[in-house]
Amino acid sequence: MINQRIADLVCKGKECFNRGEYRKAQLFFNEVIEGGGESSEAFFCLGNIFHLKGEIGKAIKAFNKVLELDPCHTDASISLSILYNDVGRYEDGKRIFDITNERIKQKKNRSGVEDKHINRKFSERHYELAEMYMTYNRFDEALFEYNKVIALNSDNLEARIKVAKVYAKKGFMSKAFDELKRLKNEYPAYLSARVALGILYYGTGKVLEAQSEWKRVLAKEPHNTEASMYLNLSKTATETSLQ
Repeated sequence: MINQRIADLVCKGKECFNRGEYRKAQLFFNEVIEGGGESSEAFFCLGNIFHLKGEIGKAIKAFNKVLELDPCHTDASISLSILYNDVGRYEDGKRIFDITNERIKQKKNRSGVEDKHINRKFSERHYELAEMYMTYNRFDEALFEYNKVIALNSDNLEARIKVAKVYAKKGFMSKAFDELKRLKNEYPAYLSARVALGILYYGTGKVLEAQSEWKRVLAKEPHNTEASMYLNLSKTATETSLQ
C-alpha cells in the first residue's frame, strides 16, 4: 500500500514537472522523500528543478542520490558531470563522464548497436555547455563543445550554424562562410542556413548576396518572418545610405 502511494505521488509529481509546474512537482517529490520513498525518478526530477532554480549544490546532491539508488541512470550521470564542470570541479566532472562513457561503450559492444538516445542526451548537455561558454565570450571552449554536439548528433543542424557564428566571432570569416555554404548545400530544405548565410553576407558588406539568400528563403517559405525582417531592414538601410 505504501509503495503504491509513493508510486502515485511520483506519477503526480512527474505530470506536474512535464507541464512546467515545478513548485507543485517539488511538493509531491518532497512528500515521497519524507514518506521514506527511495525513488530515483523523484530525486532526478528534483535535481532538474534545483538546477532550473540555480540551486546547484542541491542539484548535485539530488543527482548523486539518483546514482546511489540507480548507478546506471545515464541522464543523472550526464547532468552531474555538467554541473561539476559548471562549478569548477573538473576532475569530478571528468570522472563521472568517463564512467558513463565507458558504460555506454560496453553496452554498445555487447549489443553491437549505438544508443542514439544516449548520444542525443550527451549532445544536449554539450550544447548547454557551449551556449554557456558563448555567453562569456569563451569562443574556443564553445567551438569545442559545439563540435562535440555535431559528432554525437548529426541531426542538430543548429549546432552547425553556431559553429559558423563562433568562427565569425573569432574573425575566421572564410571558415564561417564555408560552414554555412556546406550546410546549405547538404540540406537545401534547411532554410535557417540560408538566413544565417544572408546575415553573414550582410555583416561583411555584401548586401546584394545577403538579399539574394533571404529572397530565396521567402520564395520557398513566404511567411518566414526572419528572412522577411532581415530583407526589409537591409532595404531600409540601403535606402538610408543613398539619401
